[in-house]
Amino acid sequence: MSQPAPSAVRLVPLAAFTGGYLLVAVAASWRFGNKEFLFYIITMLLLIAAVMMIHRRMPLRGAQLWCLSLWGLAHMAGGLWPLAETANIDGGQPVLYSLWLLPGMLKYDQLVHAYGFAITTWICWHGLRQHLLERGGSPVLPTLGLLTLAASGGMGFGALNEVIEFIAVLTIPNTNVGGYENTGWDLVFNLLGCLIATVMIRLRWWT
Repeated sequence: MSQPAPSAVRLVPLAAFTGGYLLVAVAASWRFGNKEFLFYIITMLLLIAAVMMIHRRMPLRGAQLWCLSLWGLAHMAGGLWPLAETANIDGGQPVLYSLWLLPGMLKYDQLVHAYGFAITTWICWHGLRQHLLERGGSPVLPTLGLLTLAASGGMGFGALNEVIEFIAVLTIPNTNVGGYENTGWDLVFNLLGCLIATVMIRLRWWT
């Protein structure tokens, strides 16, 4: 009987962790009739499939896969974790996404955006670096030009995220997406995350 590949074995804990919190999220969405998050869970399953296809073509680091999974957990918790009506929220639904971590300065939602698109930029750099290594074989340094391309990729995926949220607003009543100002701040924190990632790559903390 053939043994599974070592890389596949290493993915088992990650798959169990991710699948576990997704099952909890599905149950919570169904229990509370949260159609918005059922939509996001389906979207997330499609994204997981896309990441696995990328991983087969261009193996991602274990740390990158775990960071992506933690981003998914933060997203699921943000929309489904209930808060007391007296919590410091911005007038939206009383869930974690509406919580001000620093009143008037930083929301949980904004922190998740910055984190998520920092990780996305890191993965864009990883893919760009691997592609250049395959073509040239020489070491690829994180130059300003290449980091600009990686950060632009991160921002592009951030814009795609806003398109998905816009689709949710058009198709699902009473979403917690927010208005134009919220979208603007989402993009600002996406950019902040991308810039943080480029600094970390430049300093060789993320390679």
